[in-house]
Amino acid sequence: MFAFKALLGVFTLLPSVLLVAAQASLSAIPTSTLHQITNFGTNPNNVGMFVYKPAKLQAKPPLIVASHFCTGTAQEYFQGSKFSQLAEVHGYLLLFPSSPHPDKCWDVSSTATLTHDGGSDSLSIVSAVRFALANWGVDPNRVFAVGTSSGAMMTSVLAGAYPDIFKAGVVDSGVAFGCFAEPNLPLDTFDETCASGHVILTGQQWAQKVFNAFPGFNGVRPKIQTWHGTADTTVFPQNFFEQIKQWTTVFGLPSTPISNVSEPFLPRGYSNATFGPSFQAILAQGVGHTVPLFEQQYLEFFGIA
Repeated sequence: MFAFKALLGVFTLLPSVLLVAAQASLSAIPTSTLHQITNFGTNPNNVGMFVYKPAKLQAKPPLIVASHFCTGTAQEYFQGSKFSQLAEVHGYLLLFPSSPHPDKCWDVSSTATLTHDGGSDSLSIVSAVRFALANWGVDPNRVFAVGTSSGAMMTSVLAGAYPDIFKAGVVDSGVAFGCFAEPNLPLDTFDETCASGHVILTGQQWAQKVFNAFPGFNGVRPKIQTWHGTADTTVFPQNFFEQIKQWTTVFGLPSTPISNVSEPFLPRGYSNATFGPSFQAILAQGVGHTVPLFEQQYLEFFGIA
């Protein structure tokens, strides 16, 4: 069932991680090392939380939440990505959450996680972000989320349920917000119906799932950049097109892109469809599960690089 396990060998586990209580003072957190923090606020499912602070930090730093794939861990996503190396260049903070569930997927299915301040994994992650905002001088206008596979699905959940917290999200090989909704099943259930591309809704139906996550919210929603491979047989590419329907409707954008081009910074066969300032969708021809990380491009989308 969990084809995500093929990803496990791509990343290597760090030998050790320092465990510390959440520090009210950012200066108390050592630099350039991954640190687990505790006691950062409401944490319904005991999500593990890790922080990375570069040696040179901006005075009012951006914060990026980087969520791992199914069967993965915070340590593996940290080790297998360039987010920490680029943090040393650009001076942003990183939070790496770690799933507490048996298959190490994220809860992107329960009513609690899909609801603003409803509970479960999304609230655990947001609690750490709120702690960082209250205690570490993080710029509230530069809080971002990124994730791969199950972590991409969590990024969609964070963007949809907590638009008051996040300003942008990058979704690597994920699904539309609410596509995995299964309120009566285990929290990290892998929804084969959605993953195989068989949940087909109208744009308005998809958008309503986002609106229902935080009724009454009328602020600016986080912009979204989604990436997907045409050869993905774990999370089928139909999910890419369902995301397009969802977010263009949420943002009130046209359903056809204003441009669809091959960018010079992307490999051959990648096309970047821009629907407006709030939404981009990048389709990778012949690429399976998952699209490789393009961390520098994510930072440019966030406005950090």
